[in-house]
Amino acid sequence: MQPVASSAQVADDTLVVAALRRGDESVFTELVNAYSSPLLRLAQDFVRTRSVAEEVVQETWLAVLNGIDRFEGRSSFKTWLYRILVNKAKTRGVREARIVPFSSLEPLGEEHVVPADRFRGPDDQWPGHWAEPPRSLDTIPEERLLSREARQRIAAALETLPDSQRIVVTLRDVAGWDSDEICETLDLTEVNQRVLLHRGRAKLRAALEQYVEES
Repeated sequence: MQPVASSAQVADDTLVVAALRRGDESVFTELVNAYSSPLLRLAQDFVRTRSVAEEVVQETWLAVLNGIDRFEGRSSFKTWLYRILVNKAKTRGVREARIVPFSSLEPLGEEHVVPADRFRGPDDQWPGHWAEPPRSLDTIPEERLLSREARQRIAAALETLPDSQRIVVTLRDVAGWDSDEICETLDLTEVNQRVLLHRGRAKLRAALEQYVEES
């Protein structure tokens, strides 16, 4: 009987890769349990239906098993896993016309991520300066920012972002990818990646500020 995988095992890339290469079903099951839900949520940003997203996740796990011998450790196992998912989901999404190729997205024009009325007008002594500066979140107790209600508010705000912003924010701030990995996987320029990340984060911050003001 195979030993039950521990959390420490699936958190250590060396142990994970070695276990998968020797066919350790307990470690694979632990990985599926740990990552399938976040992978499914990310896949749904690319494809039309949950059922298709589930297919993409299944294809991802199959690709992991078939490709583990080629894993070279240039990135973490988690990043490698998410990259497989994104590539498969992106292909399905473009095929279904769910999303446009990221390479076609250009940050043209100005999008006001902060309401214009928070800045001083052209007739003011200090035009363009803050009329109402952002509230510092550093003064808010950590337990309040990490409360269940705050997390729910941020999650809801994340769902309202345009697909491109939501995907970039999710990969950067949830999956922990660096900008180079995001640009390579999504075929984005560094400028586009930075703009999408900034716009998405600004909207999430605004939602958090509103939550703080209301509570």
